[in-house]
Amino acid sequence: MRTETVRFRHNQAILVAAVIAFIGALPLASAGWYFVPVLLVPLAIGVWAWRAGTEADARELRLRALAGQRRVAWDRVVELGADARGRAVARLDDGELLVLPGVRGSELPRLVAATGQNLPGRAT
Repeated sequence: MRTETVRFRHNQAILVAAVIAFIGALPLASAGWYFVPVLLVPLAIGVWAWRAGTEADARELRLRALAGQRRVAWDRVVELGADARGRAVARLDDGELLVLPGVRGSELPRLVAATGQNLPGRAT
């Protein structure tokens, strides 16, 4: 049985800005070998913008960051909501709060739909 995966990512304008910053830092990096590490900052931001986000399917949530990921089974999620900044958060059964990268509070219905369950008050 194949389940649909819903993907949430940060705004891709961040990736474009990282590419422009990398190109802009090239003249500085070519001025001397000791300036080459300056290129690592836009490179890291670009990789983060391309990779970081949240993926959800009927089985689990996958929270991806720059250098790793965390998998959380849906049965561990007690509550989904939005924080004061409008970011989506999940409360786990042990009380831990997880900010869901790339997911805004307004996108919670789409996230819940990935579980295959209905929201209260919505017809199927």
